[in-house]
Amino acid sequence: MAHPRSLPQIVAGAVFFCAAAVNFAWADEVKVGIDNFAFAPDAVTVKPGDTVVFENHDDIPHLVVDAAGKFRSKALDTGDKFSMAFPNAGEFTYFCGLHPKMKGKIIVAP
Repeated sequence: MAHPRSLPQIVAGAVFFCAAAVNFAWADEVKVGIDNFAFAPDAVTVKPGDTVVFENHDDIPHLVVDAAGKFRSKALDTGDKFSMAFPNAGEFTYFCGLHPKMKGKIIVAP
């Protein structure tokens, strides 16, 4: 006669089996610094679902503005951060709303 299993053991086994059978894709966080009137790096490639975090290291405020108008940060003072998730593939060019010569690009590719 087989050894009876308790409900918690059965559930734990099922959860382990399902987790092992599924290939989980975790989103990453990619950092872009703002320093010396530049985005660094000025171009990043991320996967769909990743989040880009902009952090201002300059002594003056900056804005992160999407050229197509899809996103815009508030004024970022020294040490402030702005995060944006990118769920879909595409290219996004952006600039500083206060210093338009500062430019960057985010490429979202599978």
